[in-house]
Amino acid sequence: MGRSRYKIYEPTHPHFLTCTILHWIPIFTNKESVEIILHSLKYLQANHNLKLFAYVILENHLHFIASSDDIRKDMARFKSFTARKIINLLKEKNVTTILQQLEFYKKAHKLDREFQLWQEGIQPKLIQTEQMMLDRINYIHNNPIKRGYVDKPRHWRYSSARDYEEIDGLIEIERMF
Repeated sequence: MGRSRYKIYEPTHPHFLTCTILHWIPIFTNKESVEIILHSLKYLQANHNLKLFAYVILENHLHFIASSDDIRKDMARFKSFTARKIINLLKEKNVTTILQQLEFYKKAHKLDREFQLWQEGIQPKLIQTEQMMLDRINYIHNNPIKRGYVDKPRHWRYSSARDYEEIDGLIEIERMF
């Protein structure tokens, strides 16, 4: 992530983060690819002190608010692991059209790999106030509504909105209210 123009100056504080699939290709349209994301986040929670405050996974990007002992390193771990696993899944399922796109749109300096899954960077935004935290959580939970996918935030399965309404979600979060 060294090429990102976004910098993390407070690596242990909560950040609003965005991870986008290269060229906005819709990868998270099946349960298996989303499970890879959830599995990786659960691993980071268990092994690297990741605290997840809110999240949403859409078809070609995800937003979340998280903190850890070093969010920069943990996001590098997250993107590396998930890229490898998702590309392997696409190969296993013989999804050649998407694989060809991931190869075609790969950045020229990515000489060590055949495919690139994620756009570079994570666009971190330090959460500086309680109001900013609340605003970002609402933004995350309302993203599927804005896109016209659901009428209520809790209806989007791949979101922490359910947790904030005291309905069990898919991954443990640190509720803020």
